[in-house]
Amino acid sequence: MMRKLFGLGLLALAACSPTDPASQANAPIPAGCRPPAPFTIQHPAWATNASLYQVNVRQYTPEGTFKAFEKHLPRLQKMGVSILWLMPVQPIGEVKRKGTLGSQYSVRDYRGVNTEFGSLADLQHLINEAHKRGMHVILDWVANHTSWDSELSKQHPDWFTKGAKGTFQPPVADWQDVIDLDYAQPGLRQYMTQSMAYWVRDVGFDGFRCDVAGLVPTDFWNNTRAELEKIKPVFMLAEWDELHDPPFLKKGEFTPNTHLLEKAFDATYALRLHYLLDSVAQGKRPVAALPGYFAAERRMYPAGVYLMNFTSSHDVNSWDNPEGVRLGANAQALAVLTALVPGIPLVYSGQEAASTRKLRFFDKDTIRWNGYPLNAFYAALLHLKQNSPALRNGDACARFTILPAPADCFVFERASGDGQAKTWVAVNLGAQPQTLAHPAETVTDAFADVGSPVEDPRVTVPAHGWRVLSTKKP
Repeated sequence: MMRKLFGLGLLALAACSPTDPASQANAPIPAGCRPPAPFTIQHPAWATNASLYQVNVRQYTPEGTFKAFEKHLPRLQKMGVSILWLMPVQPIGEVKRKGTLGSQYSVRDYRGVNTEFGSLADLQHLINEAHKRGMHVILDWVANHTSWDSELSKQHPDWFTKGAKGTFQPPVADWQDVIDLDYAQPGLRQYMTQSMAYWVRDVGFDGFRCDVAGLVPTDFWNNTRAELEKIKPVFMLAEWDELHDPPFLKKGEFTPNTHLLEKAFDATYALRLHYLLDSVAQGKRPVAALPGYFAAERRMYPAGVYLMNFTSSHDVNSWDNPEGVRLGANAQALAVLTALVPGIPLVYSGQEAASTRKLRFFDKDTIRWNGYPLNAFYAALLHLKQNSPALRNGDACARFTILPAPADCFVFERASGDGQAKTWVAVNLGAQPQTLAHPAETVTDAFADVGSPVEDPRVTVPAHGWRVLSTKKP
């Protein structure tokens, strides 16, 4: 169903009526509240109210190991993290390596473990401990290319694309430490699917984040997802956005892959939203540009199909800047926005430290945690996401309404399909506080440090701040 765009920035999404409304936040979304064919993905029930947390094992601790990171699991569980995303854990190539340690996306052996991080047993222990705490773990998967000295380049050189002189070649000119795989080769497809199945079946991962997924044929992903589902329900995230051309490709260099969200992936990146929010925070675009983005997203995807929203990631932190530098005073306000608009939110390693440092990508550069100054902020945000039926992922029966607001504010309401749960969100990106009216039924302040209940029908939203009000009818 298409969203309708009205004057004054009012944008409403009213989806189908639920056939069997879920009364609990973590209940599976009813079959009648799923996107229509050809969007046939069955999201795992445990992803319904999930958030993602990207783990940079190398930089997380001074040791940079699985064992050292595992000690953070109790804190992350209390913070409300649902899905841990581990950056690639495999051995890294040495030929044409960048930096002293190399890129974790230059994979030398798809079925091995990088001894820099520990052993396979250490990794399995980490996954098991996460599972005991109710968290799930996905693995960053690099299907498009390998290192120059990979096992595949030695054993199956025919599985790679070749340059004019018949030699290996990078997939993108700047990626000189990796070489491009050729998915016209049936043997490669079989090997890659079997390797992914190994990490799910034998090691215990619950799915994958797939690097530059749009550079790999969609039918490969479709077939692989079907094979993985025979093992257990998985969550699949694609590094791609069909609404935005990849920043590493020149215009016209590549025809974007499409339909990734139909049969293969639970979510793709909201790259276009990410760059738009950067522009808004830097004064290059008005807040009024946001309704147009959400209208374009709904034209591309039906209600219930969702993207991953974020203010930082390993790439953004290292190549652009940490969110505190790019977004300035609006960093936390935009974290609230990206966590609570439709989609699954991401927190990157170190965001709870309010770090303003770029982490080196190819060398050791430990995160300075500084006592986790934003731990409570992210805990309030992620627990709200976990516990509110109005904020569920992939619910085609839910409603998302963008409300009229002053020029520097973005205000919206999300409601569960049965209308029993609602969350009202106001984000103020301006330098002056704003007093706004809110629906009478949204009476509980979601951030305890602001106070609850809320009895006044008007609330003040501080400069570069936010207010989040929720209700669940008895």
